[in-house]
Amino acid sequence: MMHRRDFVAAGLGLAAAAILPGGARAGVPASAPLGRRRIGSLEVSSLGLGCMSMVAGFYTHPAPDRRAMVALIRGAVDRGVTFFDTAEVYGPFTDEEIVGDALVPVRHQVVIASKFGFGFVGNRVVGRNSRPEHIRRALEGSLRRLRTDYIDLYYLHRVDPNVPIEDVAGTVSELIGEGKVRHFGLSEASPATIRRAHAVQPVTALQTEYSLVQRFAETEVLATCEELGIGFVPWGPTHRGYLTGIFGENTRFTAPDRRASVPTFTPEALRANKPLLDLVRDWAQRKGVTPVQLSLGWLLVQKPWIVPIPGTTNPRHLAENLGAEAVRLSTDDVQAIRAGISSMQLQGVRPPESARTDQ
Repeated sequence: MMHRRDFVAAGLGLAAAAILPGGARAGVPASAPLGRRRIGSLEVSSLGLGCMSMVAGFYTHPAPDRRAMVALIRGAVDRGVTFFDTAEVYGPFTDEEIVGDALVPVRHQVVIASKFGFGFVGNRVVGRNSRPEHIRRALEGSLRRLRTDYIDLYYLHRVDPNVPIEDVAGTVSELIGEGKVRHFGLSEASPATIRRAHAVQPVTALQTEYSLVQRFAETEVLATCEELGIGFVPWGPTHRGYLTGIFGENTRFTAPDRRASVPTFTPEALRANKPLLDLVRDWAQRKGVTPVQLSLGWLLVQKPWIVPIPGTTNPRHLAENLGAEAVRLSTDDVQAIRAGISSMQLQGVRPPESARTDQ
């Protein structure tokens, strides 16, 4: 299996796209200043940084060096990133500590998003818990670990079926009134739940999986966000690294790598979905960019209030991801890519109707 980006030059004949100083590739300068976007009433950089993989337990084993992750986050700030995503469950707890250590010197220049919604016994997750008193305890822990006295964007990580969403929104509204939270977010919530929560406390952003692989959010979810003025933050914008092109038909995953349980990473799905990856590679070659940049650039042109949060633990990959803002796709390009994907029978993807159910 090739290094994450090496297939670009080796497999597509893009020798001219060699890494340039600063981590950019020919035609797409990653060092260009990032623009700004508005998600709801909050202004952030056009691309954020997902920090989940900076701890062991999801895709990275063993855990990356903590000092290196602090340096990577600070390097992202230097490149213009102002939007950083974490959660208490990442680690659990240790990811927030890394983000807090990294951002203390620039706290008032950045937007920190974290999430609540799970119960714990020690470091073990024991289901969902969004009871008001638990939300308050979770917030105090997150504030301590993040070394701050407020969280810019506080998401409900997953909807708790045992707690009315109105109670959750009401509790966060109280926390906003107390100055401990500034904006309310939801994650993987259905349009009906979004509307109910928004009626109690305006929702600033919805975080839900969205990529060239997983497009179920295009069923009602994006339209609901647009109607209500809610920003959209795609998690998994490169589909867990799939759109980098490093995973082939013979790639196999085993626990604890989370992809071992993801339907799109079974041998059958990797084989069946190869035409999608071929399409992404083809369009990347046409535009003189990398597949990752093409994939992130496609998300950016869908709506001006969409802000992807690709994650990485590698400074070179960070530079490449940020270069996606320079990708230029016309309306005809977007329609052609969409038509190409629509003609494929993808395996393992979430069905459109799943968007109507809280996940």
